Amino acid sequence: MVTGNPVNSRKHSWPREEYVSKATLQLLDYDSAAPPEQAWRRRLNSHANILKEFRITLMEAVKMIGLGIRLWSYVREEASQGRKAPIDPFTQGSCKPSASQGVPLGGMGSGSISRGFRGEFRQWQIIPGLSEPSPVMANQFSIFISRDGGNRRYASVLAKPGQHDKALSSWGWNLNGQHSSYHALFPRAWTIYDGEPDPELKISCRQVSPFIPHNYRESSLPTAVFVYNLVNTGKERAKVSLLLSWANSIGGMSHLTGDHVNQPFIGKDGVSGVLLHHKTAKDNPPLTFAIAACETQNVNVTVLPCFGLTDDAGQITAKDMWDTMVQDGHFDQENFNVGPSIPSSSGDTVCAAVSASTWVEPHGKCTVAFAVAWSSPKVKFLKGCSYNRRYTKYYGTSEGSVLDIVHDALINYKWWEEEIDKWQSPILKDEKLPEWYKFTLFNELYFLVAGGTVWIDSPSSGFQCKATKMEQIDERVTEDDDVGKFLYLEGVEYIMWCTYDVHFYASFALLTLFPKIELSIQHEFAKAVLSEDGRRLRFLAEGNWGNWKVRGAVPHDLGTHDPWNEMNTYNIHDTSKWKDLNPKFVLQVYRDFSATRDMSFGEEVWPAVQAAMVYMEQFDRDEDGLIENDGFPDQTYDTWIVHGISAYCGCLWLAALQAAAAMAVSLGDKEFSDKYKGIFLKAKAVFEAKLWNGSYFNYDSGSSSNSKSIQADQLAGQWYTASSGLPPLFDDSKVKSTLHKIYDFNVMKVRGGRIGAVNGMQPNGKVDDTCMQSREIWTGVTYSVSATMIFAGMEEQAFTTAEGIFTAGWSEEGYGYWFQTPEGWTTDGHYRSLIYMRPLAIWGMQWALSMPKEILDQAPSMEQQWRQESSHQS
Repeated sequence: MVTGNPVNSRKHSWPREEYVSKATLQLLDYDSAAPPEQAWRRRLNSHANILKEFRITLMEAVKMIGLGIRLWSYVREEASQGRKAPIDPFTQGSCKPSASQGVPLGGMGSGSISRGFRGEFRQWQIIPGLSEPSPVMANQFSIFISRDGGNRRYASVLAKPGQHDKALSSWGWNLNGQHSSYHALFPRAWTIYDGEPDPELKISCRQVSPFIPHNYRESSLPTAVFVYNLVNTGKERAKVSLLLSWANSIGGMSHLTGDHVNQPFIGKDGVSGVLLHHKTAKDNPPLTFAIAACETQNVNVTVLPCFGLTDDAGQITAKDMWDTMVQDGHFDQENFNVGPSIPSSSGDTVCAAVSASTWVEPHGKCTVAFAVAWSSPKVKFLKGCSYNRRYTKYYGTSEGSVLDIVHDALINYKWWEEEIDKWQSPILKDEKLPEWYKFTLFNELYFLVAGGTVWIDSPSSGFQCKATKMEQIDERVTEDDDVGKFLYLEGVEYIMWCTYDVHFYASFALLTLFPKIELSIQHEFAKAVLSEDGRRLRFLAEGNWGNWKVRGAVPHDLGTHDPWNEMNTYNIHDTSKWKDLNPKFVLQVYRDFSATRDMSFGEEVWPAVQAAMVYMEQFDRDEDGLIENDGFPDQTYDTWIVHGISAYCGCLWLAALQAAAAMAVSLGDKEFSDKYKGIFLKAKAVFEAKLWNGSYFNYDSGSSSNSKSIQADQLAGQWYTASSGLPPLFDDSKVKSTLHKIYDFNVMKVRGGRIGAVNGMQPNGKVDDTCMQSREIWTGVTYSVSATMIFAGMEEQAFTTAEGIFTAGWSEEGYGYWFQTPEGWTTDGHYRSLIYMRPLAIWGMQWALSMPKEILDQAPSMEQQWRQESSHQS
């Protein structure tokens, strides 16, 4: 892995044959056992480098010393209340981030578990807002093989971790990994053991999760299936036993707190295993795991309900368990009858194991399926509110529901895969798309599972909460009970739900795949626009005070410790004075309305759109139609100061004026439409006169050293205009000239275009180092710039620009950010904020490539109407 300049020559394909032999691929060409041609790949013996974290410069530190002191005080105050501050740069994690991630398990919103490409189960996010990155090393798949009547034996953990617990040293950690490889195409992953540990046995382990677009039932389920396909190339039959071991733990504090109970079960249709009842720390809701395998005519399932990692007298140890499997290849059938275990003692780790044994004939094949499920029906937030998770709508809230979930996973996974194939195949078979783009597009969706998502049933179901702090001003906006409520974090380091300025970039993924969820989020923000919270809040950047939530202002986020009720957790700046949030709300609402043609949605959120537009008029202080920035970082680039009219916020405002007027036409509000069309025409002329310099739009209209900087994101409003079927904001020549300037300077002048688009670039070709954010490459912004290029007919430049994110973030030669794509990185590969929401903006590229018919059908008439009215008003 490089530490300086990523790859000097691009690699345009990743042939499977470089990782798996052709002969093995042919043998595995059944039952989806062979990995697809389009997948992200790593060898299991690849080294997982420690990642390099972002550091501010001395000059930046001096500028932010006041913020740092106030933030430190705030973090300590929150800690004294038993809470974690939403932004805490001072507390180091329990393990250093490394290049070791893989496809996470499960559907959306029910807690998540990630699995590294080398086999570790890690990054536990069962409790909302709490991420435990360290792997639980007792959680492993292992294999035991016996041939020639037991004269030849193989026993190995099927993982290649960097280290393992001392208590597990007796296990067979002998997998070399040189001939084993990992293949990822979210929501599935394949691990191929090409003759390891037995040279005459080919093994495929396929990980399948129920992430199925437009299926709001299956996609909420907390479960994953592991399908093992075994091919015996030897001349004698082999007895093969696969083992899944699992600790009664969710990592972190509750690992050793005690009172955990394990219980064997025999279920329907041959599904058998162990339940692990887990008591979480700090009075968080309890959780139950189910680990299971499916018994068939050829597969025998046995269990060991309880073993420990210590050598306490009378307790079956990890060594005992391993020795039994080496000797017998199975456990005692009577273990199913032992009942619940004695609750574990404080300080002890209690584990369980499920074994599935089979005979594989010479040149024969066999399939063995395991599943893991977890159920924590209640989701509780720190300030008291609790809700039922979405899947309880179908499975109920009892501890026993996990039995039905794990059963249905093992019965239905083939159907899940059929649905996943239907969704992915058209894109994977599109020969016009680069190979790297196809698997990066799907793999960036990992965030909708592993990014800290919460999906609840309608709040009336199981809802318990103190009185809300928000004053609901207008009840015309109603919630969409059909789909419940959905939250996802800005990032695992920035613990704020549904951060709206970032959702602006990420929302294309939800709108494309789960449009009802996208509309439900917009409903919540629409209600919030018409609400207020008069409590006073101190803002940390300057130490000034303001109201928690102002009516008419779009909140920055839906909260942290009491989402939906206590919004605007972000307290660095007063976001009621930000200039991008309200335009972004109007633009997203109009795009969603255009794409779905959902008139009831449009009518319900229309009052909030009106209020959001009226609110923004206060920032047009010279009445020229354009809003002005206020000399502080009053937008999503919250360390990058803006003076006067800005390319970013001004362009968003122009697009919002156009979108609001167009939506008013659709809803029959001619007076509103006429007003904002007039403002648009006036503001557009001023914007071009003050910012257009002949080749691009200046950063702002001020006189600071960076006012003429080339901002990569300056056409964000044009991106949304094109995405919504509205007429372009500017002449085609201006749009293309600007994009060519960004491509030539922000992309190609930085490491030869191999790490994405830097946010700011000086006209002299040097990176704008005004602040930490101007000198960063933001992954999601690079994807959005690429989408804008696609709309402008610059597909070659678009894919070259986006490929920089793949090269630096996902390729073998890159920095190692796969399945934890950060907010951004510097030109020398120091990341900031891993596992971040904005990179979902790659789905904005796919939106540009395959616009919905609803938008395409209305675009020509919309443009003609605008031309006629613009000509008339001129």
